[in-house]
Amino acid sequence: MDVDSQPTMEETILVGDDLMMGPPSPIIPPEIASHVLEGVDLCDGILRNLFLCLQINDIEPFCQDEIAVYRQCAEKRDRELRQRLQDSERKLGSSMPLDAAKERATQLESEVTSLERHLILASGVEGIEGFRQRWSLHGRLTDTKKRLESLKQGIENRRDDKPAAEKTSTSKRWFF
Repeated sequence: MDVDSQPTMEETILVGDDLMMGPPSPIIPPEIASHVLEGVDLCDGILRNLFLCLQINDIEPFCQDEIAVYRQCAEKRDRELRQRLQDSERKLGSSMPLDAAKERATQLESEVTSLERHLILASGVEGIEGFRQRWSLHGRLTDTKKRLESLKQGIENRRDDKPAAEKTSTSKRWFF
């Protein structure tokens, strides 16, 4: 048996639903969007090419390269955006006035609770529509929880800095 006659693996055909693998793209809050989105490849040119291919060919199997390239770009973009969101929340927690940071944490906790409730309600929706709702809500819930955790880390780092400063000022008083 020569190399050319060996059986090959079956090729997988990508479809639009394959773009729904992994978590959905994160939602960027407007107040930090300019900072988070700066310099990130949003894949808009690649998405435009994918839509153009679908418009010309009318079916997904003829647009395999475009689907694969967009999926890779979107996964990279989303990883980068999630990291930037968490970094931004951590910086906000350590730099904004403490009362404002605590208020932001309360707002994020409220959003988490709301998303959890919506996810419970979406569990009763059947079919592909139910899947899409749960997929979207689960992604938003996970992202919001991570943002909240990062914000709290920023607040905690601030608290760790204050006692150290107070200790040194208190210890100086003992010498006077």
